[in-house]
This record gives sequence, structure tokens and C-alpha cells, in this order.
Amino acid sequence: MKQDGQAWDLSPLYASPEDPALEEDLKEALQLAGCFRHDFRGRIASDNLSAELLAAALRASEQLQTLLLKPCLYAQLLFAANSGPAAHKALVARTREVWSEVSEQTLFFELEILRIDQELYQQLIRDPEVAPYRHHLDRLRAQAPYTLSEQVEQALKRKDLSGREAFVQLFDELTAGLRFRFLMPEEEAEREVTGEELLSLLYHPERQVRERAFATFLQRHAEQELVLTACFNNILLDHGKEAELRGYPDLMTPTHLECETSPEMVERMMAVTEANYGLARDYFELKRQLLGYDELKNTDIYAPVGTTSRRFALDEARQLVHEAFAGFSPRMAELADAFFFERRIDVPPRPGKTGGAFCIGMYPGCPPYVLLNFTGTLRDVSTLAHELGHGVHFALAQKQNLFHYQAPLPFAETASVFGEMLLTRHLLARESDPQVKISLLCAKLEEIIATTFRQNVLTRFEQKAHAARSEGLLSADDLCRLWWEENARLFGDRVSMIEPYRWGWSYISHFIHARFYCYSYVFGELLTLALYQRYLEDGRDFVPRFLTLLENGGSDRPENLLRPLGIDLADAGFWQQGYDLVAELLGQLRELMAGRNRQV
Repeated sequence: MKQDGQAWDLSPLYASPEDPALEEDLKEALQLAGCFRHDFRGRIASDNLSAELLAAALRASEQLQTLLLKPCLYAQLLFAANSGPAAHKALVARTREVWSEVSEQTLFFELEILRIDQELYQQLIRDPEVAPYRHHLDRLRAQAPYTLSEQVEQALKRKDLSGREAFVQLFDELTAGLRFRFLMPEEEAEREVTGEELLSLLYHPERQVRERAFATFLQRHAEQELVLTACFNNILLDHGKEAELRGYPDLMTPTHLECETSPEMVERMMAVTEANYGLARDYFELKRQLLGYDELKNTDIYAPVGTTSRRFALDEARQLVHEAFAGFSPRMAELADAFFFERRIDVPPRPGKTGGAFCIGMYPGCPPYVLLNFTGTLRDVSTLAHELGHGVHFALAQKQNLFHYQAPLPFAETASVFGEMLLTRHLLARESDPQVKISLLCAKLEEIIATTFRQNVLTRFEQKAHAARSEGLLSADDLCRLWWEENARLFGDRVSMIEPYRWGWSYISHFIHARFYCYSYVFGELLTLALYQRYLEDGRDFVPRFLTLLENGGSDRPENLLRPLGIDLADAGFWQQGYDLVAELLGQLRELMAGRNRQV
């Protein structure tokens, strides 16, 4: 098998989009949804609810969702690998319609769970049949103070289709459809390119190319000022009004509930991050020296240093990741290898294929799948380790029930970032060329800075934008000013921002798709860095405890899942551990640079 061209095999799910079993599963899901509503509606919120009935309803809900998730997964994977065929688009639309109909039919269940008397609830969750679902139920009931009646919740869902979701769709279609006239490197004439092509040039070795590409990208968004500002204003307004309607004490409350965090914990984490902005500035100064510039611009941050142009064959990349994982745990390496042997990984770029990379695990009993756009760069090798880390996490959590299969949002990147750290350590250990080591350390530090400090900037910007919107309509200049100010707090006098960067807020889809989602990246990265530091300290004793953490999926609150590893999320010192590791990496980079300078 020629692995560089390996595509995934979806036949274990369905034979083809026309497979009769696929439509049969969709129809059965609709039928089961009707039966579920008939059997349980009005009986869950009853004072006479028994543990037997509640357990039966939970099992029936799990069965229904698992049945429906299979065709949804198949449709997503089919479309991601090739979005061109009309049959692929039609299947995605069909599965979404069925999902929406089933969700509306079964909405009552979660709402009734919220209305179970607290004393009765405490009795029910002690029952052996209900106890395995306890954390899922606890998470649902945490929403009780902010949940409205079934009729109002259904009305909100329908309203969103022509309200908030319409602005989301408008933003997505507008930004995805933007094309840019640009003279690509080593080409003789300008042509139309995509935004993804332009942003990829931030890693180009030529300074003028990087700046010209980013400026072109941002200025094209500035031309869409009217529509993009309207999208942002209405998304911000919608969230504020819904927060009032539901009685949220804070605009970030929905995200805290989803992440199972507290306002105090998140603010403590963000304050520690801001106290360490100096580490990022120290790196920017080292990067300036490496590039030999008088001044570092924000278009220079990801400029390559050293021998980053080397290309890796897929088989070599797979072997590197295997060795890195096996050095930590043979079990981890075995689970990662299975993606290749079982053809659950789609490797090469091709027309119509989704850009970037992802790993998707839908439900227990169905193995996860990985998509790459592998071209052989060092970043691609790191991406392989990242996505296979996700895959290992999903594989280890298979023993959980459906409701506890997915890790809490701040844990979602734990195994993936840990996998990247293992790869970086492995590459540094086997590499003898100091210049290559410098390149590896720069790549890792830039990834950490992007996932912690930058995401903290995004979260602070979002907080201030929401606060300002509560006072009235925001102009594009208002948003540009808030964006510039928050970025300036990070960059200080070490990085000069190009003027069009004032529009940097306008293309970030997280602001449109989810509120305050970005802080979960900071949480996840710092958690993983702290866990990696614990591994360096504890050695082999750490391995089984880490694998158990992954096995536990989302079966408990984050602080409870982490307690066996000796981690206390309430301790500000915990968050500092991650930045202490960043300081160590900076120290290693300084030593390598000093050694190189002595040789010159």
C-alpha cells in the first residue's frame, strides 16, 4: 500500500451514499424519536418517576442518538474527503434535516430532567442503573436556572434559523467566497487565490511576500466592512439579549457551563497568562535576532528559521510519531498505528477536500477517523502527531457511555498537544544539528504562544466587544480600536503591527460561531504543558495515570478527573507551571543561539 496517497475506507460504515442501509437507519431514527416521545414525554418530571423508568429512558436516548450519529458521521467524512459530488452535498443536507427533526421531537427529555425534584433526584442517581449516567445528568441540571419552557425553547430554536444562524451563515458564505488578486511566489502573473493560500504565506521565507499576503488578506476583509460589522453587531446583540432572557449572571456563563469551569478559575488563568506576556516578548526578541531584523513585525512571527524546508515522506513521518508515542507508551503507539492499518486516515490533499486537518470520534463502538492534507513539511509531521493524539484519546474513551465519551471542552486538546510535545522531544533527542534544533524549538514556542497568549488576547477582545455592544451599536472603527489595543498589550515594544492588522478581528470565525470559546484553548494548552512537566518529574509512574485520564473521557468534572494526577485547578501555581516550561524552552533556545554565535 502506497501510504502517501492513502485514503480512508468508509465501507465499515456504509457501502456508498446509495446504500439502502443508510436511509433505513435515518428512517428508523425518526421512528424511534416518535416512540421515545410517546413513551416518556410527561413521565420524567413526574413525582412518581422511578429509577427503572429513568434508566430506560437514558438507554433509549443513547440508542437513538447512536443510531443517528452513524449516518451523520458517514456524511461528514464523505463530504470532507470530496465536497464536489452532488450526492455528498445532498446526504449532508438530509442528515442535518433528520437530526433537526429528531432533536425537536426529543427536546422535552432534557427539559423534564431539569424539573425533577432535587430530593428525588438525589435518590435516583444512587440507583445502580442510573449511577453510570450521573455526570451527564448533573451537567444537564446545571442548566436548570437558565432554561425556559419547552414552547419557548422551541420558539428560540426556530427564531435562530432566521436570526443568529442567518448571520452566521452570511459570515461563513461571505468569508469563504472571498477571492484575492495576488502574485504568488515564483509565478509570473497575478491570479485569484483563496484566503487559506494567502495565510499560508505567513510561513514563507521572504519578508515582503509575508507582509504583502497578509495585507492583501486583511484589506479585502476591510472592503466588506458594512456586512462584517453588521454580522458582529447582531451576533453580540443576540447573545446579550438571550443572556438577559435566560438570566445568566455573566455573558460567559454558557461557556463556563459547557467547559465545567468557574468564572474565578478562568479569570485566575487569564491573569496568570497576562502576567507572563513577557515570555512571549522575550521570544519575539530572540526571533528578531534569528532573522537579523532591526524590527520584528507581526508578519514575521511565523517566518521560518533554519532548515525548515526539509520534506518528509509520509512513511517517515508515521515512523517518527510511532517512535515518539512508543517511547511514552507502547499502547499509545499501537492505537495510533491502527489508523494506518485499518485505513481510518485520509492523507493527501486533493481538489474538493476540506482544508486543514481533524480527528473525529462520534460514539463508542465506532472507531475515530483522521483527515490530513499532508505535503511533507515539518508542520505536517507535527499535525500528524496532534491528530493521532486525538485519535488515541477517542480510542481509550471507548469504554464510556455515549454521554461521557467526549472529554470536557478544556480537555479536548490534552492528548493531541501531549502528542506534539512527545514528538518535539523525540526530534530534539535524535537531532545533532544545532540549527535544526533551533528550528524545532521555534516551531514549538510559536505554537504555544499562538494557543495561549494569542487566545487570551482574543478572549479579552471579545469581553470588551460584548461590554461595548451593551452600550450601543459598534462601528467598524470601534472594533478595530479594541482589537488593536488588546494586541498591543501582548506585543508591547517588541512587535510592530502592520496597519491593516486593525482588521484582524474581522475574519476570526470563533467570534461568530461560539461565544468566548477561545479561552478553552488557553486552558487546554496550559493543562497539557503542566501534565507534560509532571511526566518529566515523575517518569514512568506518570504513564498509567495519564492513560486513565484519557480513558475517563467526560465522566466527571475536570477537577475530579485531574485529582489523581495531583493537579489542583484552584491553585494559581498550577497555571504558572505551564509557563515555567515555556521559560525552560526559551532557555534551551538561548543556549543553542549562543553556541551558534560562538561558532560564527
